[in-house]
Amino acid sequence: MTSSRTKFYLDKRRAKWSGVCAGIADYTGINVFWVRIAAVIATITFAFPWTLVAYWIAAKSFDPKPSELYGSEEDQQFWQGVRQSPHRTARDVRSRFREIDRRLADMELYYTSKNTTLSNEIESLR
Repeated sequence: MTSSRTKFYLDKRRAKWSGVCAGIADYTGINVFWVRIAAVIATITFAFPWTLVAYWIAAKSFDPKPSELYGSEEDQQFWQGVRQSPHRTARDVRSRFREIDRRLADMELYYTSKNTTLSNEIESLR
C-alpha cells in the first residue's frame, strides 16, 4: 500500500485559510462544506481558544497535498475508501479478483472445450 495516499495532507487547492478543513474533507470523503460547518460549531459551542489552537497546530504540522496525488476521481474515491475502512476495501478488491478469475475460467473452458465451430473456422483459414 502506498503510504503517501493514506496520509493526511492539507488541501491548499480548496482552502479558505490553511486547508485544514479541506484536508479533513479529502481524508474522510465528507463534503468540505459540512466539515467547515462542524468546525465553526465546535469553535462556538466548545472551548473557543482550544479549537483555534488545534487548527493552527494542524496547519503548521501537516504537509500540503501533492498536486498529482490521485490520478482520477475514481482513484481518489478508492483511496478515501481505503482510509475509511481498509478491511472493506480489501474485501471488495478480493471480490473483484474472484470475479475476474471466474470470467477467465469461463473463457478457458469455452476455448479449451470441443468447439467445432471454432475448429472449422481455424481450419478454413489454413
